[in-house]
Amino acid sequence: MERKLSDWLPTSRKETEARGWDAPDVILFSGDAYVDHPSFGAAVIGRVLEADGFCVAIVPQPNWRDDLRDFKKLGAPRLFFAVSGGSMDSMVNHYTANKRIRSDDAYTAGNVAGFRPDYAVSVYSRILKSLYPDVPVVIGGIEASLRRLTHYDYWQDKLLPGILVESKADLLVYGMGEHIIRQIARRRLQKENFAALRNIPQTAYLSDNIPKSYENYIRLHSYECCTEDNRKFAENFRQIETESNKRHASGFIEPVAGKYLIVHPPEYLTGEADADMPFDLPYTRLPHPRYGNKHIAAFEMIKYSVNIHRGCFGGCSFCTISAHQGKFVVCRSTASIVKEIERIIQIPGFKGYLSDLGGPSANMYGMKGKNRTQCDNCSRFSCIYPRICPNLDTGHEPLLALYRTVRKMKGIKKACIGSGIRYDLLMNANGFYTPSHAEYFRELLLYHVSGRLKVAPEHTAGKVLKAMRKPPFELFVALKAAFDDINHREHLQQQLIPYFMSSHPACEEADMRQLASTLRSMCMTSPEQVQDFTPTPMTLSSVMYYCGFDPYGGKKMYVTRQKEAKREQKKYFFR
Repeated sequence: MERKLSDWLPTSRKETEARGWDAPDVILFSGDAYVDHPSFGAAVIGRVLEADGFCVAIVPQPNWRDDLRDFKKLGAPRLFFAVSGGSMDSMVNHYTANKRIRSDDAYTAGNVAGFRPDYAVSVYSRILKSLYPDVPVVIGGIEASLRRLTHYDYWQDKLLPGILVESKADLLVYGMGEHIIRQIARRRLQKENFAALRNIPQTAYLSDNIPKSYENYIRLHSYECCTEDNRKFAENFRQIETESNKRHASGFIEPVAGKYLIVHPPEYLTGEADADMPFDLPYTRLPHPRYGNKHIAAFEMIKYSVNIHRGCFGGCSFCTISAHQGKFVVCRSTASIVKEIERIIQIPGFKGYLSDLGGPSANMYGMKGKNRTQCDNCSRFSCIYPRICPNLDTGHEPLLALYRTVRKMKGIKKACIGSGIRYDLLMNANGFYTPSHAEYFRELLLYHVSGRLKVAPEHTAGKVLKAMRKPPFELFVALKAAFDDINHREHLQQQLIPYFMSSHPACEEADMRQLASTLRSMCMTSPEQVQDFTPTPMTLSSVMYYCGFDPYGGKKMYVTRQKEAKREQKKYFFR
């Protein structure tokens, strides 16, 4: 099907005028190139608002270094500006773990670096507030979400206040915000003063006082106290993480810069209908024509992928998924997933191969507590570490049924599972939990692995894995034995590709030496999937890195901070 320019959300004055708009209702500013695909946040927010009847325009990667014409070209929106740094935190996007500037950007046309500023959300928001002081600015996306409260910033090596202080924005939406942004837009359309919108769940704002209705919110130590005493910061983190693990969480009040940062509790999705909604919209699934034939690496990676759920109950120390998407897994319906795949099949050039049918942890689809009431009263940071909760149903039957449905679809030759799987949901060191778990792994290898299965043991040393909240390495050894056995019996030639990390808190050079020795003994030298630990905001690992101790219990930890020491640890992957 030949596409028209009007199939995309408008990005220029010419495009808005072609639609007959005097002004958009909402203008989105994004640190990414505009790709109209459900894996890109700006596209999702834009399409969700459009489906509600709002006029929405997108300004992708505005130039912040010239006369600011990109910020002026569409004028002021009728309702509000919305700002996102993009699909990654802009600092993670820009710098390596050793703080060296990256030479490329997978979310930019041509993969060229330098098309977004450091701390993009704050830069964009401050510019908009200076140009249009009376127009509300709403910030969201992963950068704003994970920096909503006092956080450690690795690139400045210090604590920073919640991003609302630096950005001067009026409201922050954290987490997956498509349902929240609809509430904001609908209420603005009813001519509500923006100050009246400060009671919406899953949002945060700065206040001169503490409203009486929020006096029961948890009082955190102030930003200023945290900068003077890292134990106060650690106490804050414990409170924040504990509440994020609850289905019925409390809000927070954090004093900062003479004001109060009010953070409302999250609004959890209720089921399949909520999860399906953003995926059932009319995306072109293509980059905007403004980019011509320029390659966008992030788009090419997910072009033919399908997300089947959100959220993760794994609780890994270094991971931001649960802090952003939530701990509770919310799944799409089979009908919605099939409908999306049918649209992909119609894309010119599609040859029948889905690159991914997965999510944050691909095999968590359909999993939930057996007793909902028990889950409602639980605050465990993980449902599977240090051991699987007896209330968790780890059955893979819903996922197997989905796989089998997709395999039968006309036009699908293979649906690969590109997302990582949690093999501790399948087995322990003694083998698979049940025959159905073994059957899932067998079908995964037979039908859904394109030559290589990627998994993440992360390390071999017990103390490091404990700090990471990852299972013992013996479990990976058991997985490899099962993998090799199925490969042999089914005459496959699949490869098992493990993922490892260096320089995580608690990891010393001796632990990396042990890792290298263990891999040599398993004939797995020079692993392909390796990463040097980067502290990112709102993770347990970043708190341990900054404080030098475990915030749960206060035990001192070894931390590798010097660049050369980090390089030495990483070198063990290649010896």
